[in-house]
Amino acid sequence: MQFFDFMMVPTVLFMVVVMPIWLVMHYRAKGKTGRGLANDDQAILDDLLRTLDSLSARMSTLESILDERNPRWRNEADRE
Repeated sequence: MQFFDFMMVPTVLFMVVVMPIWLVMHYRAKGKTGRGLANDDQAILDDLLRTLDSLSARMSTLESILDERNPRWRNEADRE
């Protein structure tokens, strides 16, 4: 019986004080993550996409140069 009395107080305090605060903080954080990207993050993502496009264009250019100079370069690269 003493163990039950001993655990009653922390349980009631948890249910009355900690749990409501925990639930409010949890759902507030869930709401913030559901909104999408922040402006700074969106700008960084746009910059990365522009960089990706330019690197893709460079790679295509390099492949076309290699195709002109050595048409069998793809087969040689696969063997190595």
